[in-house]
Amino acid sequence: MSADRKVPMDRRYFLAGAAAAIGGAAALPAAAMEGSTEMLPGASSSVRNNASSFRMLDWQNYFDNTRRGAILVDLTSRALHFWSEDQSTYRLYPTSVPLSEDLTRRGRTEVVQKVVAPTWRPTPAMRERNPEWPEVVEGGSPDNPLGTHALYLSWTYYRIHGTHDTRKIGRRSSNGCVGLYNEHIQELFALTQVGTQVLLI
Repeated sequence: MSADRKVPMDRRYFLAGAAAAIGGAAALPAAAMEGSTEMLPGASSSVRNNASSFRMLDWQNYFDNTRRGAILVDLTSRALHFWSEDQSTYRLYPTSVPLSEDLTRRGRTEVVQKVVAPTWRPTPAMRERNPEWPEVVEGGSPDNPLGTHALYLSWTYYRIHGTHDTRKIGRRSSNGCVGLYNEHIQELFALTQVGTQVLLI
């Protein structure tokens, strides 16, 4: 195993990190996405909420090669996996996923553009569903739904991006995109390149 390979597998690590992130961002406005997060039911004898499906995966099961790097987004476990081209670097990040099946897209795409401080504009469908949303939120704004960095995919309107609202990570909470904590998208942004393969399953 490479020394560069850091895979946080402890559930307490994620809970502590999420709590810290929420504490630092709780005061930020969420006007552009308010009320758009699915809240999971509480644990009971018949419902268990845990991170058991948040596990390492092998790239060989999903890609023919890792040329230009590979990103696998597992929508069921709400996790993003990254392998570098030379396979010396592997990362595993918790994500947000689309709110509903009709907003969900699966299949192969690739990174076509990398943007720091991306400007957010709701899609026409989003504006139709939420006419009260702003037409634009400029990059760098603390309430920008795309967070600090974004990887634009070859599919129109689809992104892997950060988020200003850390409560969304680990939940069905997006309008189609895949969201990460801002610290994680910054790391992934540095690791990826235009042409990195992406598969959503």
